[in-house]
Amino acid sequence: MRGLYFDIDHTLMSERPMMALFLPQVYEKLAKKLGVSRDKARELFLREIVLRRDSYEWHDWNFFFGLFGLDMRYERLIERYPHRITVFPDVVPALEVLRKRYLLGIITSGPEYQRLKLKVTGLLKYFDVIVTREDAKTVKPDPKIFLMALEMAGLKPNEAVMVGDSLWQDVYGAKNVGMKAVWINRNGERDFHMADFTVRNLHELIKLLGVGT
Repeated sequence: MRGLYFDIDHTLMSERPMMALFLPQVYEKLAKKLGVSRDKARELFLREIVLRRDSYEWHDWNFFFGLFGLDMRYERLIERYPHRITVFPDVVPALEVLRKRYLLGIITSGPEYQRLKLKVTGLLKYFDVIVTREDAKTVKPDPKIFLMALEMAGLKPNEAVMVGDSLWQDVYGAKNVGMKAVWINRNGERDFHMADFTVRNLHELIKLLGVGT
C-alpha cells in the first residue's frame, strides 16, 4: 500500500461551530426576505437541504444561499472566521506520522472552498493530491472522482486506501473501484460491516497500519 486518501468533513474536521454561527443569520435574512417567521424560514431552508441530499448541489452551501437569493458566500465566512472550522485533535499528530510513509491525498465531494478550509486550518501542506467535485465534475461515490485522484498520484486502486466517515460516499465508492476502505466512525454509529476496517479516530488508523513514530 502506497497511498492514503481522506475525506474532509467529519473525517478531518468539523463545520458545526461555523454552522452554529451562520445558520441563525440565514434564517433571519430569509425570514425578512420572505416575510415569514424565523421558524418558517428555518423549515424552508432545511427542507431544501434534505430534498437534495447526496446530490451534486447538496455539498455546497453557496448553492443554498443562492437558491434563496441571500447575499452570502461561504468563502467569506471561512476567511473571516477560520477558528470556526475545527480540526479533530488526532488529525495533525496522525498526519505527521503518516506522511513519512505514504503519499497522502484528499477526495472530497465539496466545492473549491474545501482547499481554503485546508489552508486556514494548516492541513494543506500534508496532502500531495487534492480532488474536489469541480475537478472531477462529479461527487462520491461516482468512480470518476476516485479514479482521477489515483491517476494524479500514479497509483493503482489496490495500492491505495480511502478513509472517510460516509459508508455510502467513501466506503462504497472506494471499494467499487478496487480500493480498500477504512470507515472512521467517530460517533459510535451502527456498523454495517461494509468497510474493510473500522476505526474511531486516526490514532487507531496508525495502529491498524502498524506505522511507528
